[in-house]
Amino acid sequence: MAALPNTHPAWRHACNRQDLVANSGVVALVDGAQVALFYLPDAAGQTLYAVSNRDPKSGANVIGRGIVGQLAGDLVVASPLYKQHFRLADGSCVQFPEQRLQTWQVRLNGDAVEIA
Repeated sequence: MAALPNTHPAWRHACNRQDLVANSGVVALVDGAQVALFYLPDAAGQTLYAVSNRDPKSGANVIGRGIVGQLAGDLVVASPLYKQHFRLADGSCVQFPEQRLQTWQVRLNGDAVEIA
């Protein structure tokens, strides 16, 4: 009998809950990747988002310093360099569809922030 594929994500520790800054981004190094974590406690539904910290246009690791806002009902982060907006839910760019940020599943597990 063939084994079923593993559909459970491998959760990795990113930081602790007290490292998060409300309505802002922080950056964690997880398995060699810079991950920008956004904690939005006042958002309806999901409150944590994890996206790549690397701006695809400039190549600079700055997304975690971007300004969080809302465009057409989507939660977005504006890149500090070229001001393009990325949707936090899926990493897609509002202005330039060819640009995209990698995203990860993210959760609070007690006081630990974990990504998969």
